[in-house]
Amino acid sequence: MSAFWLLIILLAFAAVGFVLGRGRALASVNGERRRLHSLPNYYGSNVAMLAFVPAVLVLAVWVVVQPFVINSSVSNHIPAELYQTGGELNLIMSDVRRVADGLDLAVKGGMLTTDEASNIDNDATDLRALLGEVGIALGSEIHPSVLSAAQVMRTQIATGNLYRSIVLLVIAAAGFFVAIRMTSGEFRARNMVERGIRGLLIAAASIAILTTIGIVLSLIFNTLEFFRLYPAKDFFTLLEWAPSFSGRGGASSLGLLPLLWGTLYISVVALLVAVPIGLFSAIYLAEYAGPKTRSIAKPMLEVLAGIPTIVYGLFALLTIGPMLLSVFGDNGFGWMQGQRSVMTAGLVMGIMLIPFVSSLSDDIINAVPQAMRDGSYGLGATQSETVRQVVLPAALPGIVGAVLLATSRALGETMIVVMGAGAAARLDLNPFEAMTTVTAKIVSQLTGDSDFASPEALVAFALGMTLFILTLGLNVLALYIVRKYREQYE
Repeated sequence: MSAFWLLIILLAFAAVGFVLGRGRALASVNGERRRLHSLPNYYGSNVAMLAFVPAVLVLAVWVVVQPFVINSSVSNHIPAELYQTGGELNLIMSDVRRVADGLDLAVKGGMLTTDEASNIDNDATDLRALLGEVGIALGSEIHPSVLSAAQVMRTQIATGNLYRSIVLLVIAAAGFFVAIRMTSGEFRARNMVERGIRGLLIAAASIAILTTIGIVLSLIFNTLEFFRLYPAKDFFTLLEWAPSFSGRGGASSLGLLPLLWGTLYISVVALLVAVPIGLFSAIYLAEYAGPKTRSIAKPMLEVLAGIPTIVYGLFALLTIGPMLLSVFGDNGFGWMQGQRSVMTAGLVMGIMLIPFVSSLSDDIINAVPQAMRDGSYGLGATQSETVRQVVLPAALPGIVGAVLLATSRALGETMIVVMGAGAAARLDLNPFEAMTTVTAKIVSQLTGDSDFASPEALVAFALGMTLFILTLGLNVLALYIVRKYREQYE
């Protein structure tokens, strides 16, 4: 039974439990609600919660763990002479999974019986034709051990799904009957339900924390593996980025500095566009614009945040790039050789970041107490003096946060850079030259059929770790600035 249908059955079980729990609570006091400790719905919710939540938690863990356990077990059926590295084993296991899926689809489609799928011969022509009929394509010949491992995988998946269905139904039934037995007029159902809801809220909050920890640990372990294969000194000091996917990285030059320079250069150009325009827009909307103007201008400005980055990339490539080339190219100043450049990507990225600065800054400025403005006006200050000397200093911590959010967004942008700035990794001060960023190279290094155990693929994790540390440093700096100015104005 699939996980989807198990979830449907558990939901139905919970709905029945709610009705029966509520009815049992009322029956225990002969329908006199005032004799119940809690409202009737709490008794039904308690039964539904105990019948549904534990089973769903087990289902979630099972769905995550089962593939790892089966892959680990099935990989032992692959002869060691067929692979030399972990990446080659992963490719073989991909074929195993595709063959297993193909056999399963053939059984569901009536082309094979279950016994035939478990005992099918390794006739390459017939097997590949069968897999082709169900939409499974393999790029290489099917080795006998691959077919054998696929049959084992299919059997283990079926067995695991059967055990999963039995275990979940037993857990749901046990929770259901335990909750029914507890249901009586004196039972504190509301307290039980509220404790359960609090536990669910804590679990939801923990997911974000555990996800962050998992991401960081993944970056750390893969970065350490990269530095085991490639010298850390070369990564941080080389001025050249020239990966070679032949020879396990022996001929590769994987220097971080050109990519880091391109990332920072494009981000600075973007912030030089976004911060002044966004901040001035926020000041105008918060302090000078009338209600009618604000009701029109603010939503129109925030529309920029909803435009997909691929559209911004096309705008950079088809509009901003040719426009800059016509002015700074060979027919103008002669500084620009092509449509892709730091300036092209920076200008478009700056336009994209305007709502991040303006919307947040506008909310922060509006949050400044009106009493501070009235006090300034009472001392004879003009509106512009009040904005400069009272409102902006009081709102500075929030404005810094808005700028740091825009900076983090700029550092992580990929599509605009790929389409507007090019793919050249270089150290250059000319803003009209093509450059690239860390994020663009992360995508390029993980795209294609590269061996994920090679330095050229693992370098993506080292680049990601670099961005993570850079962004963390910016957040720490922003926190320091915010605390400093908060002490001054509180």
